[in-house]
Amino acid sequence: MKTNHYIVGIETSCDETAVAIVKNGKEIISNVVASQIDSHKRFGGVVPEVASRHHVEQITIVLEEAFKEASLTWEDIDAIAVTEGPGLVGALLVGVNTGKALAFAKQKPLIGVHHIAGHIYANRFEREFDFPLLALIVSGGHTELVLMNDHGTYELIGETRDDAAGEAYDKVARMLELPYPGGPQIDSLAARGAESINFPRAWLEEDSFDFSFSGLKSSVINTIHNARQRGETLSKEDIAASFQASVVDVLITKTLKAAQTYNVRQVIVAGGVAANQGLRQSLEEKFSQADIPLLIPPLRLCTDNAAMIAAAGFVAYEQGKRSGWDLNANPSLVLK
Repeated sequence: MKTNHYIVGIETSCDETAVAIVKNGKEIISNVVASQIDSHKRFGGVVPEVASRHHVEQITIVLEEAFKEASLTWEDIDAIAVTEGPGLVGALLVGVNTGKALAFAKQKPLIGVHHIAGHIYANRFEREFDFPLLALIVSGGHTELVLMNDHGTYELIGETRDDAAGEAYDKVARMLELPYPGGPQIDSLAARGAESINFPRAWLEEDSFDFSFSGLKSSVINTIHNARQRGETLSKEDIAASFQASVVDVLITKTLKAAQTYNVRQVIVAGGVAANQGLRQSLEEKFSQADIPLLIPPLRLCTDNAAMIAAAGFVAYEQGKRSGWDLNANPSLVLK
């Protein structure tokens, strides 16, 4: 029986063209990412048509580079895992169709992967999962709390009712006239600012683990707008620090409460906003005090990459899950 299994991961859900090869779901053999940040910077955000075009241009180059970096051939590969959703439909289609074409040509099993499952499994490169665990997902399009009792099982216990945390970061960054991507810019400013503005925290119902950042975003925008109307100049650093303090406070308080409610053995953090230094430091401090094991992936695995897709794909592969030739891009795919 073969002891080592190699999974090719393909990720094109937004503006990163990525291909990786992962061994046994835990070891990265290669992980190549072609970023499109410079192309989208002048628009202040991701333009779907531009993203799709770049994926078409880059996917073959990135695929070849991943195999070159891994020093492997298709004979070594056991399966192909590809992001089927959620994401931008045009971008997803490039990856899905590439995966299907390769699976057919190379006669390899095809596995569709949920993008958020990939972000969760990025943590497994650092440490083995200890169930039951709670995953906090924070990204541009998602803010969710997911309970996992075993590999490949996901129970959504909390989600955003409006703006995701990352989305709020981007909108506030644009209001502050910061360059794209705005999240890291606000994080950097916040480190130099003071929490001098009392922005609101949306706690919702007492027993709810849901999130809401629309009111906070509106409060920040109104504060900036009103100051400009009065001819006042507010410190961008202080606005960033006050805004980030509100986001971090809500994220940590609700995550900690959920972890204690469900008596989990581990809390993991996933998604692009997990790269936020203010959030990382506060999470480590609070969960250390609560004596709950916390796992946050390294910065290179927080943002979109294909190694995480291959890692989640390996779990599905072990469980015998396969996708058919009717696999299609699903921009509103539900994690289940």
